[in-house]
Amino acid sequence: MSFFISDAHAQTAPTGQPGGGLDLVIMLAAFGLIFYFMIFRPQSKRMKEHKNLMASLAKGDEVLTQGGLVGRIAKIAEDKDFVVIALNDTTEVTVQKGSISAVLPKGTMKSL
Repeated sequence: MSFFISDAHAQTAPTGQPGGGLDLVIMLAAFGLIFYFMIFRPQSKRMKEHKNLMASLAKGDEVLTQGGLVGRIAKIAEDKDFVVIALNDTTEVTVQKGSISAVLPKGTMKSL
């Protein structure tokens, strides 16, 4: 079976560099920092902003849902998990509070 691997190469063991473990630790720490600053920190910041947005919702605010509906908050449910949004004078939609993506400036609905 010496067609593919010569006998001399098969018998020698590779020699490792001394202190090679420190390089691995530094590389893992660098990847950890990259993961923290590029993925974890921005995502937690967005979650915190969305949580503050949900807490500040009040009746009369004009909002945009994740589905693209624009309306005015007509009622906040007692359990505070659902919101009734008035799309116009006759149409109301009940949506989950978490589906609201932005609070729009007053008068946005009239300009549409």
